[in-house]
Amino acid sequence: MSLSRQKPRLLFLYSELADYFLACIKKLTSVYDVEVHVIHWPVNSEAPFSFVFPDGVRFYNRKQFDLKRLQEKVKDICPDFIYCSGWMDKDYLSAVQGYKDKIPVVIGLDTKWKSTLRQYIACALSRITLQKIFSHCWVPGQKQMEYASKLGFKRDKIETGYYSADTDYFTALAEKIKDTRQKKYPRRLIYVGRYYEFKGIQDLWEAFIQWQKDSDNDWELWCLGTGDIEPIVHPKIKHFGFIQPKDMAPFLMETSVFIMPSHFEPWGVVLHEFAAAGFPLICSDEVGSTEAFLREGENGYIYRTGDISKLKECLVKIAALPASELVKMGNKSKELALSITPEKWANTVMSILGNK
Repeated sequence: MSLSRQKPRLLFLYSELADYFLACIKKLTSVYDVEVHVIHWPVNSEAPFSFVFPDGVRFYNRKQFDLKRLQEKVKDICPDFIYCSGWMDKDYLSAVQGYKDKIPVVIGLDTKWKSTLRQYIACALSRITLQKIFSHCWVPGQKQMEYASKLGFKRDKIETGYYSADTDYFTALAEKIKDTRQKKYPRRLIYVGRYYEFKGIQDLWEAFIQWQKDSDNDWELWCLGTGDIEPIVHPKIKHFGFIQPKDMAPFLMETSVFIMPSHFEPWGVVLHEFAAAGFPLICSDEVGSTEAFLREGENGYIYRTGDISKLKECLVKIAALPASELVKMGNKSKELALSITPEKWANTVMSILGNK
């Protein structure tokens, strides 16, 4: 950093923006006196989020830059810290080469270690690829940390807490929900995610319908999202389409148990969001963030991915619990959610900056 410069300049080379990332950036700039620049991919048409951008942060659309212009922009910003979300954008990788020996250059990694051939090849090539470009690796959890270690990053150069929900927002919402649930607990399950096969939504529909056939109960399933799977028609399954994060509160007020049936989910920030909102949880074992936010039997249940009968058993178990026990589960979820927060995320950024 230049001796004449008062504020550190932080550059984030990001993929698709998300509300939770913006919450972290907002916390970073409110707690620390820094100058932040974010280059990001365009909004995905399949998830057309409408964002409220933090004041004082400079955002740039990735589409404005070819490699040469991207390199020039990075040079012009003259950052003291660079973060790159993964290695899928090859121009990002090219643009940050040559900075590692001067400033911290951090790669985000959310892929779990699974001992695949592709991962072994990536580890073998890492010394001549990632190790030449990046000084640090930032991961969400333990399985990603294992992968980072195998890629050659030393333990003191690996940080956790790569993703954080907007815990301030969701815990505040939990407080509003609490009184309502203590009076009358809503008997509604909620799914939030895309309508794609790998999200496991068809498993959820099938398990729910089987449960309804087996048991006379008044539970409903509310589904929020869109995708290439046609919404199933059932009198107790309701579809609401894509909902902006700022418009989610009424749906959380009217539901009570969150379900994430993914076949593939390296982490899953939405689980963190619903944990912070005080929801009991049901998840497949492919959801990476269960390691942080779900304790079997304490605040929810985990079942083997794709096992519809086990998912149905989880529905039966959670529906059989009294409201008082479900409230306790929700309180446990909220407690676990605070293990990762935007403030801790911001502290990690500054820790890396100060200990390059």
